[in-house]
Amino acid sequence: MNAPQTVQEHSDTETRMQAVLDAQRASYIAEGKVSADTRIDRLDRGIDVLLKYQDKMIEALNSDFSCRAREVTLLTDVAASVTPMKHAKKHLRKWMKGERRPTMFPLNLLGGRSRIEYQPLGVVGVISPWNFPVNLTFGPLAGILAAGNRAMIKPSEFTPATSEVMAEMVREAWDETEVAIFTGGPEVGVAFSGLPFDHLLFTGATSIARHIMAAAARNLVPVTLELGGKSPVIISRSADLEQALTRIMLGKTLNAGQICLAPDYLMVPEEKLHEVIEAAQQAVATMYPKLLDNPQYTSVVNERHFERLQGYLKEAEERGVKVMPLNPANEDFSQQQGTRKIPPTLVPEPADDLKLMQEEIFGPLLPIRTYRDFDETIAFVNANPRPLAAYYFGQDANEEDAVLTRTTSGGACINDVIMHIMQEELPFGGVGPSGMGAYHGHEGFKTFSHAKSIYKQANANVAKLGGMLPPYNKATEKTIKMQVKK
Repeated sequence: MNAPQTVQEHSDTETRMQAVLDAQRASYIAEGKVSADTRIDRLDRGIDVLLKYQDKMIEALNSDFSCRAREVTLLTDVAASVTPMKHAKKHLRKWMKGERRPTMFPLNLLGGRSRIEYQPLGVVGVISPWNFPVNLTFGPLAGILAAGNRAMIKPSEFTPATSEVMAEMVREAWDETEVAIFTGGPEVGVAFSGLPFDHLLFTGATSIARHIMAAAARNLVPVTLELGGKSPVIISRSADLEQALTRIMLGKTLNAGQICLAPDYLMVPEEKLHEVIEAAQQAVATMYPKLLDNPQYTSVVNERHFERLQGYLKEAEERGVKVMPLNPANEDFSQQQGTRKIPPTLVPEPADDLKLMQEEIFGPLLPIRTYRDFDETIAFVNANPRPLAAYYFGQDANEEDAVLTRTTSGGACINDVIMHIMQEELPFGGVGPSGMGAYHGHEGFKTFSHAKSIYKQANANVAKLGGMLPPYNKATEKTIKMQVKK
């Protein structure tokens, strides 16, 4: 962890961040129109540095988590960062084209024309989290740079080794007036969120987002908030349980469930509970025959989150709720030294007032509620804050339609979990307490652009013809009557 900053160091950092922001804005203004070639060059440099630093990222993330698989880092941080940059590079010329819009009668007949041009916002701030620190920094940069902006980044202090590698990458890939990065603790984050950016993207916890939004509001900085919440999984009586639990447990064990889109709890038919548990046990045993000395099973990121998750389990046990670790090799987790591993753990039929049913879990714990009538699942989802994602497993078209149309979530998957985030042309974002705004693909380009409305007037004296030019006359009355009739 980074050492606490002194008051003087904090003041110096704040001054330096403001100076970099001023320099970026001045450079952006001096550049004028940002060409497609310039945008592509900036994206290319991002791709190059991601590929060059693969091994360092693997080492740093394994160090920060104490155990994180090479394959997980390559799939979820490296490849998942390269892909959006390549996608933006391929499509940005098309995205940059202006859009013609219809002009209202009668101005369209007189030669008036309406269009939208997409213009960069200027300088975009990015506050990225610790769970996928590279992807959730470089992924957004795809849309930010494709839209022609400059960027300033504040990565998480919970993954300090990775933050230092990213700082090295940013300094190598871009001039500081293009992209800059500031590492450090919460004090740096507080100062960063108060800077007068042209837009601010925050990915993290809802509780922190409230402070970020308040700080941004002081400068009227628009925000995109990528948060989380309790994403439900509804399993139908028509579901293939083996297939469903294989996919669900993959989503719950990847990165040890430290994913904003991870399945947060299951809702299963009451008569299927034991079959669901058996299918989950089999899925975990197939993926992870051993856990403690298995380098492919990720640790909890730090002691604070490890104790938080253990606290959820302790509260459940104290309340008489059964806790079921899925531990195929029957390893003794009480003797683990520094790895902070928690086995995938099922918690069948928990009380709704337990913390693991009230707070986003963000770990490998999976509560299971039961239902008799399918409508109970819809009612339960709607009685709680709107989640980042909702997942349905089954073959019943009416149930699928009910989940998609009668509940509100940031996104949804049918017969899988999380995979919608891999579709670059699907906007990624939450709704209500799970987020605000969206990005990815074309949606990201638009989020980080200003859609400027442009109207070009005809050569004719439109104001006189329409009776808008004083003194008002019969033409004025005719125009008014035409406009106000039903």
